[in-house]
Amino acid sequence: MNSDPTLSTFGPELAALVPRLRRFGRLLTGHPQDADDLVQHALERAWLHRARWEPGTRLDSWVLRIMHNAWIDEVRSRQRRAQVLTPSEELEQIADQAIGASPVDAIAVRQALARLRDEHRAVVVLILVDGLSYKEAAQVLDIPMGTLTSRLARGREHLQALLSSEEKRSCPT
Repeated sequence: MNSDPTLSTFGPELAALVPRLRRFGRLLTGHPQDADDLVQHALERAWLHRARWEPGTRLDSWVLRIMHNAWIDEVRSRQRRAQVLTPSEELEQIADQAIGASPVDAIAVRQALARLRDEHRAVVVLILVDGLSYKEAAQVLDIPMGTLTSRLARGREHLQALLSSEEKRSCPT
């Protein structure tokens, strides 16, 4: 185990990330129980491998990458077992963060996010919700910057289309 004194702050810093990890997990998986399992797995893995974390680097990006990789592994495992992924439920806490968003708007945003493809949802959530920079999000997802920007553009476009069609359905003409 590394005896670096900066690792003594590892536990409290990791614990402070739990709300962000839960939000990312719920948006990534679309299911609260899967998200909780994913967060638990990521926390355990981060703790087990804490000596690999380089003090002075961003702990949040490191743990988010662990979590994203764990989700990819889980999805692949489910596909190999030919299991159906758990059905998406309403995503939590995203639209609630928008200032002045009505409950109806919040539900529409959650539903639209849930309908995005996994790779688009992950990019949209990391950048637009969690506020990571493009570079940080690309590192978390372990993808090239061009792939990230492409997925973000497609995700935004699809999200906008979903929200526009929802708005047209809810507005009487």
